[in-house]
Amino acid sequence: MALSIYKSGQGYTTRLTTAIAVGLVVALGAYWLWEEFAGATWFELPSIYISAGIATLFAAICAVFSYLLIGIWPRSVDFLIATDSEMKKVNWSTRREVMGSTAVVIGLSLLVAVYCFGFDRVFFLIFAWMGVLETGA
Repeated sequence: MALSIYKSGQGYTTRLTTAIAVGLVVALGAYWLWEEFAGATWFELPSIYISAGIATLFAAICAVFSYLLIGIWPRSVDFLIATDSEMKKVNWSTRREVMGSTAVVIGLSLLVAVYCFGFDRVFFLIFAWMGVLETGA
């Protein structure tokens, strides 16, 4: 298997953002492993060597797998290229449309909350009047 990038000129944006996201997740995972093995002592080695070695080994394995997934394996690369081409076809909403939709969602949420509060108060008063509900007064 060749280690050159498969279809190197295509899907650049999607590949780059995927690589950045994977790199962030791997860095956080390596940091977690570093902290997890901070006090470990194996074979009389200092704990710094153990935690650094495990974190580095994890990062290296993930880097190789990520390189294969994002750059070499044709099936996953073709998926990323197709995703990139589909994202270019998307009709993105304008700021005005997003602000209008957000206002509608917030307004309807408040309306539903007031509606539910009203029903709750009505049932509370009915059940308190019937003596089923103790009001604590």
